[in-house]
Amino acid sequence: MGNLTIMQDSYTTPVAGRSALLSIDVQEDFTTPGAPAEVPGTHSCLPAMKRVLDVYRRRRLPIVHVVRLYRTDGTNADLCRRQSIERGAALVTPGSSGAELVEPLKPRPVRLDAELLFAGKLQELGGREWVLYKPRWDALHGTALEPHLRSLGVNTVVVMGCNFPNCPRATVYGATMRDFRVVFIADAVSGVYERGLDELRNIGVAVLTSDDCIRWIESPVA
Repeated sequence: MGNLTIMQDSYTTPVAGRSALLSIDVQEDFTTPGAPAEVPGTHSCLPAMKRVLDVYRRRRLPIVHVVRLYRTDGTNADLCRRQSIERGAALVTPGSSGAELVEPLKPRPVRLDAELLFAGKLQELGGREWVLYKPRWDALHGTALEPHLRSLGVNTVVVMGCNFPNCPRATVYGATMRDFRVVFIADAVSGVYERGLDELRNIGVAVLTSDDCIRWIESPVA
């Protein structure tokens, strides 16, 4: 099972039954082919994301869809994007279709509740599935994600989503700094490159394919 077969470290080996799936920024503005802020490769990762998501739903394991939302005045944007938004760039604007989760990942027809999300609360999508707004690259920075996961008994996070160099990687490092075990699904994240994967392995992250991740989740001893 790839990396998992050789992991014997009692501190970093992921635990399927205590894991939560994080989807990072899989929103229309970043994913839809031809969108102004399309991140190349994200759309082609959707089938792998959906396969893993379906298994998490079937197993009733926690799922959190983490999203970005930029106010039109740019006040909550990263510094590197603030000026362009102040000048009128529209990017994952609250209430816009571009800010919404892509349809293949939704459990049902639903729109984001920006007011609730900006208040720091999680929007429940049904079952054990939520949406969370993050103000910066790392999904655990300045959010309720860590206490939410701890309350569910989660000790392992599984990461998939949009644009490895930015938010997925920051979230992985944020999770390891908070002593979560981490699984990274290499074919379910856009912008992946081999040196970056090696760097994740070097900090104890289990780098898996979507197929290996599914086998791990479904293993009776995981």
